[in-house]
Amino acid sequence: MSDKRLTPEEALNICKQQNRGTLKIFLGYAPGVGKTYAMLNEANRRLNYGKNIVIGYVENHGREETDSQIGNLEVLPRRKIIYNDVEMTELDVDAVLKQHPETVLVDELAHTNVPGSKNRKRYEDVLEILEHGINVISTLNIQHLESLNDVVFQIAGIRVNETLPDWILQQADEVVVVDLTPDALQNRLRRGNIYNQEKVPQALKNFFRKGNLNALRELVLRQAAEDVDEDLDAYMKLEGIKDNWHTVERLMVCVSSSPKAKKLIRRGARIANRYKCEWYVVSVYSTRLFFRIDEEEDKRMLLSHTQLAKQLGAETVELTGRSVSETLAAFANKKHITQIIMGQSSRTKVETFFRGSTINKLIKMVRNVEIHLIPIA
Repeated sequence: MSDKRLTPEEALNICKQQNRGTLKIFLGYAPGVGKTYAMLNEANRRLNYGKNIVIGYVENHGREETDSQIGNLEVLPRRKIIYNDVEMTELDVDAVLKQHPETVLVDELAHTNVPGSKNRKRYEDVLEILEHGINVISTLNIQHLESLNDVVFQIAGIRVNETLPDWILQQADEVVVVDLTPDALQNRLRRGNIYNQEKVPQALKNFFRKGNLNALRELVLRQAAEDVDEDLDAYMKLEGIKDNWHTVERLMVCVSSSPKAKKLIRRGARIANRYKCEWYVVSVYSTRLFFRIDEEEDKRMLLSHTQLAKQLGAETVELTGRSVSETLAAFANKKHITQIIMGQSSRTKVETFFRGSTINKLIKMVRNVEIHLIPIA
């Protein structure tokens, strides 16, 4: 038996990944929460441990407390660029590559470089540095994620022009959330720790309104929770853990073509809103011999259920399997469902005797799951 050999391209890609530097991102929800301060604080700790770490680009925004954190860190020279007769500075990627430190600090990952720079966006500079085996520590605010552009506009009424693809954050080796309560952030703003005093009143009326800050903060915390959840899911798969640990609620609503199933969907929406959790509306097409075949009216009703579920924020899933209970159980285990909503069975005692109960079968197949039986008569 011969082992499967890698192609030269596959081997090269693996080699590149192994030699690639690591990316750590300090993530915040607004200017002034302390991302750059935290990044510099960590850099100084690493320097004290004897690590080769330098500053490639740090933006202090005139904040004295940020400047004070630079300490003994070496600051690499920036690249000077003349644009519209004005001298501007950017990260000097070539200078970083030439010195080749173990780790480099690169602030404001979503920044758009001045025309004439080596790359158009700073995250492209960072990707180039990573490819040369240099670790990068950077900072980012949640509103700069491309997928959240419309959401942030709806919240704050401000269109963020500097964005980066979500996959940059997803591929980071480590993401650290730098959190500060909105009240504390507004106090920092009033003290002049974020902007000059003349800008403070306008900022408090616009972007730094408490409602805006609370909404943006929730986006950051949800992003962090998703990242942690993915790591936990990967760990559980690696260790073969089947149990639900209830670290986060996930809801599954089981529906058929019955018109009464809409009651289940609405109940699911209320529970999902209460827990602010993911929820699925699931139907199963059985391939079992002699199983009732859906007629056109059944299909129209299922489509109606799907439309209602999507309107209420659910993810709709259509499954196919021989056994309805086994198919539902497999999905519940795969998604680590913690709560299941089902309608009470309408089968007669005779039908249950010969065909069994989907509910009873499902209860035996899932572990540590709460099952809600809703009367739909």
